[in-house]
Amino acid sequence: MHALTLVSFLFFTGLVAFVTWRLTRQDDHKSTTGLFLAGRSLTFPLIAGSLLMTNLSTEQMVGLNGSAFNDGLSVMAWEVVAVIALVLLALFFLPRFLRSGIATVPELLEIRFDKGTQRITNVIFLLAYAVILLPIILYSGAMGLQGMLDLEGMTGIQSPTLLLWMTVWLVGLIGAVYALFGGLRTVAVSDTLNGIGLLVGGFVIVYFGLQAVSDGGGIMAGWETLKQSNPDKLNSIGGEDQQVPFFTLFTGVFLINVFYWTTNQQIIQRTFAAKNLAEGQKGVLLTGFFKLLGPIYLVLPGIIAYHLYADQGIQADEAYGHLVFNVLPPYLTGFFAAVMVGAILSSFNSALNSTTTMFSLGIYKGVLNPEASEAQVVRASKIFGWVMAVIAMTIAPLLAGQDSLFGYLQKMNAIYFIPILAVVLVGFLTRRVPAMAAKIALVGGCLMIFAGYFIPPFNKLPTVMHEFHFVASVFVLLVVGMLIIGKLRPRTEAWTHEDSGAVDLTPWKGAVPVGIVLVILVVIMYAAFAG
Repeated sequence: MHALTLVSFLFFTGLVAFVTWRLTRQDDHKSTTGLFLAGRSLTFPLIAGSLLMTNLSTEQMVGLNGSAFNDGLSVMAWEVVAVIALVLLALFFLPRFLRSGIATVPELLEIRFDKGTQRITNVIFLLAYAVILLPIILYSGAMGLQGMLDLEGMTGIQSPTLLLWMTVWLVGLIGAVYALFGGLRTVAVSDTLNGIGLLVGGFVIVYFGLQAVSDGGGIMAGWETLKQSNPDKLNSIGGEDQQVPFFTLFTGVFLINVFYWTTNQQIIQRTFAAKNLAEGQKGVLLTGFFKLLGPIYLVLPGIIAYHLYADQGIQADEAYGHLVFNVLPPYLTGFFAAVMVGAILSSFNSALNSTTTMFSLGIYKGVLNPEASEAQVVRASKIFGWVMAVIAMTIAPLLAGQDSLFGYLQKMNAIYFIPILAVVLVGFLTRRVPAMAAKIALVGGCLMIFAGYFIPPFNKLPTVMHEFHFVASVFVLLVVGMLIIGKLRPRTEAWTHEDSGAVDLTPWKGAVPVGIVLVILVVIMYAAFAG
């Protein structure tokens, strides 16, 4: 590996760590509000930067570009449909979350239903993060770094398995230190700094990639070459044989995006920490504008890699790291690898911070030790965080060999995304549906989707109809079931949503117009590339 690559990598990694420490060293890390909600002090640039970077990890950079290597532009659905979900978060979900004054989604379900519902949701989230989310972040990060930094050549380790385990554990240990000793504001500040680097680096890779396609003839010449040689890869409308067929945008793909951006603890915890509703809405909608740019740096590099390397036996999830290593100058490779480490750490430490928040407030304080002091809760959260980190670092290397990392992630996520979204929506939109309905939907929904994926003969359902149509059908079934229970066994008293007084709930005047503009831009993007 070029010495300049290593020097620039270490310099940029150290710079972000130093600046983050300088900005957050006086923060309150001893109280639960300070550790988990940044003292409810986040303004819109930090919210947008943290939302973007928590989302933008290597499962996106490596996984989504890997999907684009196989299927082309149609996988941009995961970026573009997200914009509509963010508009829903800003206009519908966030005002209700902030009214409740909550730190976690399960807390909301306790307010709306009862403690039992909160505990079930906590357990579902914790299991899913330990077994699905945290390991995938670490595995995809390790794969991306191995390709970019030529770790095999640098370390002299010939065994891919040993190298994978070492990379996973190194990244996991650093991420755990950030999350468990720093708290949410440390995470948000480091996210924002890395976010700037990742956006710049992402566009730089597209520039050098298109230059490589045109043999130095310029980026427009590269774009024209791509259009002429791979026109099928630049079609926004997914075919039936692809990962995201067009009509799934209106069923499972839409619902998975809505859960991810409106109800997923790992993502929305930084919106709970907003200084007020207006700042939160600005931050969420600014994230929406950045997501519109996502196809440029999260999908186009995969198509460029297909054009350059499809005949070289490169696997889809190796394509992005291979492209970065081959087209970037050494000093930029080190910079981008540093930013990618930031992206990995960002998603890992955000998920870990959310996990410890749900455990310490929902299970430790809620069940195991109701009389616990602030100091005891914080200490318990850190111990549990280390346990979760070790579990994730142990599972991550076992994921090697998946056909499509991003496809696997979305499939596994649906198991818990769909039931929790159904319960939150019915909870907000009805007043009489009882806690029993929520519990049946949570447990039954997870079991139904799990059976549909893994247990014969139910696993024939996702093949008869596309798996995203299948999970949408489960969602409809859960909502209808809850409404029927609400009619047959309604709550004795209608639920009223009290204002906790935690933050100022005056909305931003520009929220609705900006939301409308974002939705129109989504439609234009699809129409512009429809084949």
